[in-house]
Amino acid sequence: MGKLEPGLVGEATLVVAETHTARHLGSGGVEVLATPIMIALIEDAARTLVDSKLDPGQISVGVNLNVTHLAATPLGMRVTAKAKLLAVEGRKLTFEVEAHDKREKIGEGTHTRAIINLDRFMDRAKEKAETSNG
Repeated sequence: MGKLEPGLVGEATLVVAETHTARHLGSGGVEVLATPIMIALIEDAARTLVDSKLDPGQISVGVNLNVTHLAATPLGMRVTAKAKLLAVEGRKLTFEVEAHDKREKIGEGTHTRAIINLDRFMDRAKEKAETSNG
């Protein structure tokens, strides 16, 4: 595993488009940033920070999110998510996360990721698919 130390910060941004809205996703009837999109952006901030520092064949996967969506963000406004690595406990990574638009903090919480071996993970998923009954 590469150099993962508490204090590292990852970031991801997007400009709210129609495809990012609650109305488009069916998670609400309004044309503002949908909570699932904010969460995906937060995960992306953590993932890009971590995955660039892992050994070949390793990736990280999200295993827990505890996030509050605090404020609406309208179409056309930029959103920035930040994930600060708080703790590294073996393969478990804990982050403090926030999202901001141009005017204010719109989301905050914690996020946990696990470092996995991609080949083993996909082998298990394939075996599960082959043995399921539908």
